[in-house]
Amino acid sequence: MPKITKITAQKKSGRYNIFIDEQFAFGVTESVLIKYRLAKDLEIDSQLQRDIQKDDDNAKAYQLALNYLSHQLRTEKELTQYLREHEITPEGIQTSLAKLRELHYIDDQDYADSYVRTVINTADKGPKVVRQKLIQKGVSAAHIDQALSHYSVDDQVAVGLAAAKKLAKKYRHSSFFEQQQKVKQGLMQKGFGGDSLSLIIEALALEADEDSEADALAELGAKKWRRYRLLEPRERRMKMQQALYRKGFNIDAINHFIDEQELSDDTE
Repeated sequence: MPKITKITAQKKSGRYNIFIDEQFAFGVTESVLIKYRLAKDLEIDSQLQRDIQKDDDNAKAYQLALNYLSHQLRTEKELTQYLREHEITPEGIQTSLAKLRELHYIDDQDYADSYVRTVINTADKGPKVVRQKLIQKGVSAAHIDQALSHYSVDDQVAVGLAAAKKLAKKYRHSSFFEQQQKVKQGLMQKGFGGDSLSLIIEALALEADEDSEADALAELGAKKWRRYRLLEPRERRMKMQQALYRKGFNIDAINHFIDEQELSDDTE
């Protein structure tokens, strides 16, 4: 019967080469080496060799999974995809997942809870986007619902208000109307809605500023004027009115701006 004639350490720590009848047969991890008490002169039939190699495949899959999890929390879906990409067998994947679940190294509820806590403390996402992100990562609806139960309306307002202030600053050179619309759209894109969205807008308490509005109209109006300047006056006025009105500026202010531009051009 075939038997082990030599065992040597591989360059990779924790792995060993098994030689049967003076020929290299397979490699194993240290845990498998110990489990099967592999040693020189041990007889190995084909069935035992298959069992050893299957266990070694599972051990490699488990170690690969541990290395992947050492960097950050992962969901079961993420880990499964990672192991598949590394050509781990379905049996190896399921064996690794079962062991990792038992040790609480992988837990989708814990992942979802941690994700929501991170959003509350450091991010600008509302509950709708949080739900979408967790769905993409393979977290179940039940786990998501449980995690989002900790994302209170007060937390949503606090997170959303910080995001709203940034948006308001970003669009400060727009008309007051457009600034309001952009802030609201931005918050909705970030996943805020319903009562929390209304409370965020209320807490933001944007107020129109005549000087800022005039400056915004002058800045955008000058760009549009350069664009339409060579058109026939009637058409130019119509184009200017449409372009600036769509941006939320008052029609009387728009006409006043156009009048001033026409007068300026006439005096040049």
